[in-house]
Amino acid sequence: MSQEIVNKFKLPGRYAGSEKSVWVEYIQLAMDYKPLNLGQGFPDYQSAPSHVTEALANVAKSPNCLLHQYTRGFGHPRLVSAIAKLYSHLIGREINPHSEVLTTLGAYEALYSTILGHVDVGDEVIIIEPFFDCYEPMVKCAGGIPRFIPLRLRQNFTGELPSSGDWILDQNELEGLFNDKTKMIIVNTPHNPLGKVFKMAELEFIANLCKKWNVLCIADEVYEWIVYKPNKHIRIATLPGMWERTITIGSAGKSFSVTGWKLGWAYGPAHLMLNLQMIHQNCVYTGEAVAMSFEKEIERLDKDECYFKSISCELLAKRDFTAKFLCEVGMKPTIPEGGYFMVADWSPLESKVDLASESDKYKDYRFTKWMTKNIGLQGIPPTAFYSEKHKNLAENFVRYCYFKKDENLQKAAEILHNWKCGKK
Repeated sequence: MSQEIVNKFKLPGRYAGSEKSVWVEYIQLAMDYKPLNLGQGFPDYQSAPSHVTEALANVAKSPNCLLHQYTRGFGHPRLVSAIAKLYSHLIGREINPHSEVLTTLGAYEALYSTILGHVDVGDEVIIIEPFFDCYEPMVKCAGGIPRFIPLRLRQNFTGELPSSGDWILDQNELEGLFNDKTKMIIVNTPHNPLGKVFKMAELEFIANLCKKWNVLCIADEVYEWIVYKPNKHIRIATLPGMWERTITIGSAGKSFSVTGWKLGWAYGPAHLMLNLQMIHQNCVYTGEAVAMSFEKEIERLDKDECYFKSISCELLAKRDFTAKFLCEVGMKPTIPEGGYFMVADWSPLESKVDLASESDKYKDYRFTKWMTKNIGLQGIPPTAFYSEKHKNLAENFVRYCYFKKDENLQKAAEILHNWKCGKK
């Protein structure tokens, strides 16, 4: 093939740096080596409520042929009504289902529509690290300029192990990032991968800066239902003066443990949502089933059997067991306040790992690849969630997902125990 053809049809410059995806690479690694996979964030057992999967089956078998045809482009009427009803109750404000809710192809597309719909060339977007890896390329695709600030582990935490609440923002550093060019800040709570649940004081500080500088806040709240007591999820849109400058992102995949459905949504004031609608051009066809699922959960929102409440109880024991076996082999996990990921410092085990056998630039990539190939346990390297400037902060960590079968978590514990003891 001629170099002329290669040069003309290379990836556009706005996507430069996005060619390599940790998910593509590690999914292939898992297929090649077949490790016990604690890397990817999905349950490996049927966790979704029966009424959710039954709703999908009922829609599939319905004699109403219109359920399988094109629907309203900005969201199936029944679904946007259910979303509006739920969040109107939760935020204490009446949400218009037709002008203030948009359903999307997963939370990914909700983020894409929000960022592309609001960020112009030269606009600055503040991204808190570690971040879900799509934030940066989406901002760059819009012509925006990412400005990064890392959560840092404070040294004076109490107890033997840090909590995700011990990862904090430096207020002076954050305040210094805001200026006349700042268009947007992305706030992910509960946080992936740390599991941090932002407290009221933290959100108020961010909100005050947004109001001072007239900045839009994207509230990525896809893990909103997975919060461990006594922590509470606070929706930043409910803070004074924030509704009119906040777009909140949600996910059916995370809310109902059906990640393969790829259905998300965004809600916010009509004047902001209009820009998302201009980007969004496709409908989502599983809207009816998710609408039925929401309607069922809304009926029992204040009861213990509500899935949005029971899921945290189900995952709490898995979280604690995972922290226990990681500690037993010498790792130092951060105990998450929400979500279903756990970040652990693996550096005490560095002498047992042949990092030189892998060629990647960052140690966490070399560690996770060596573990996958030689020990049979896969995690995700957290430097994938940092900007180039701050990747050094994450090299000694690994991310594991504990939303897995109990027997697989037990197997992971055995794999690590045998490795530590030198057993095959």
